[in-house]
Amino acid sequence: MKFLMSALAIGLTALTAQAPVHAQTNAATQASTWPDTPITLVVPFPPGGSTDQVARAISPILTEKFKQTFVVDNKAGATGTIGAAIVKRAAPDGHTFLVTSLGPLVITPHLIKGMQYDPMKDFDLITVAVQSPNILVVPTNSPHKSVADIIAFEKANPGKMTFASAGNGTSDHLTTELFWQQTGTSGSHIPYKGGAPAHLALMGSQVDASFQNINSVVGYIKGGKMRALAIASPTRSAVLPDVPTLSEAGIQNVDVTSWQAIVAPKGLSPAVRDKAHAAFVEALNDPKVKEQFTSIGFEMVTNTPAQFAEFQRKEYTRWKQVIETGKISIE
Repeated sequence: MKFLMSALAIGLTALTAQAPVHAQTNAATQASTWPDTPITLVVPFPPGGSTDQVARAISPILTEKFKQTFVVDNKAGATGTIGAAIVKRAAPDGHTFLVTSLGPLVITPHLIKGMQYDPMKDFDLITVAVQSPNILVVPTNSPHKSVADIIAFEKANPGKMTFASAGNGTSDHLTTELFWQQTGTSGSHIPYKGGAPAHLALMGSQVDASFQNINSVVGYIKGGKMRALAIASPTRSAVLPDVPTLSEAGIQNVDVTSWQAIVAPKGLSPAVRDKAHAAFVEALNDPKVKEQFTSIGFEMVTNTPAQFAEFQRKEYTRWKQVIETGKISIE
């Protein structure tokens, strides 16, 4: 009996010792064959927007590289949380990714109760793909020629100046709130159902101003349909080099970028994550892709998962504070 027990103990010890080796071998094998089935890039917004453009720009490059289809699947709704929840529930095998804007990862969690996912715990971060600074714009016939003009008017007329946004809780809305908090001013927020109607309202002088993603309005600015007053970035933009930064105008801590990123369901093997990261970065650095995005004001980021994690933590904390200070509701 003692002999049998000793034999069993030795056998179990051997199996336990071999388990990590088998796990490492399986992970390495999985990475070497990845991707071995079609990949789904879930975009939690409708077709045509900046996030969708990122996914559709890289999908054909990745399809060609791996001879495996990379499909863009738009799962819009609930400010991006429906698509994010779908990816959270997907198998962490490297065949489903979320291509998203900052909203579902660092803003919406502070605005919606009972979220179906925790953005800080339920995803493996791959990379921030691109970012686009926000820019303060006014109608071309606006009497306000500078940031100083805006601040002076708001201080003399609290709550009266109207600022358009693409909707409650969007980056342009929160940039406006941050601007008010940092300058001690106030205005009236006018949310629209998307960027396009907000742009039309501004060009039609139905609203006084707006903070918009530079990539979405650079054409209007260059075409003389909007006037740019300042960019919410530490440095000037290469596509609008004559537009000063808010810092140059004396306004600090209002550097805001809208960004697009790629994440996967939690539990992705490190080997597959690293291979996927390298593939996405290579696709984003394709000369045609870089030209497509940098020509309209995007900046390429392509950071590491560790850098992304630190960036997400800071953004999550920052927007939580802005939302709580401004008592912002998504309703």
